[in-house]
Order: sequence, then structure tokens, then C-alpha cells
Amino acid sequence: MVVSTAMNKTVKVRIPKRVVHPIVKKEIVQHKNYLAHDENEKCNLGDVVRIEHCGKISKLKSFAVAEVLRPARTYTDPDTGKVYH
Repeated sequence: MVVSTAMNKTVKVRIPKRVVHPIVKKEIVQHKNYLAHDENEKCNLGDVVRIEHCGKISKLKSFAVAEVLRPARTYTDPDTGKVYH
């Protein structure tokens, strides 16, 4: 899921991972953030995307957005014109 689009041609993608705690035996959700290259800047906040590994593009960026699996739900307030995600 895209969590940030503040950079040019780059999106921050959060990948969740479910693990079982070894002592408590309870399932917890951990996550890791990846910076991914978005050439056409087509991703929006909240989109579910598929990323693929590519060559190093910058110091922290080595993934690229392959496709948008599910676009984010957005709502535009008709009175104010403000967009809610």
C-alpha cells in the first residue's frame, strides 16, 4: 500500500508481514517500508501496488512500481472540493 507520494517520481510502499510471537504465541503484524520508482507518477495515497526489484536507481531506491492492483477509494466533498482518502 502506498503511504507517501511526497517525492518526485518516488512512492513509499508499506509491506506488512504477519509473524507469531515466540513466547506469547500471538500473531503480530510487522511492516517494512520500501521506496519505489514511479516513472509516470500514477500512484496515489492508499493505492495497493505491486513492486518489482530492479537495478539501483538511487541510494535507497531499488524497486519500481509494476502495476496498480487496486486504486484508493477517494471521496470529493461537493461543497468544499476537498478530496478525502
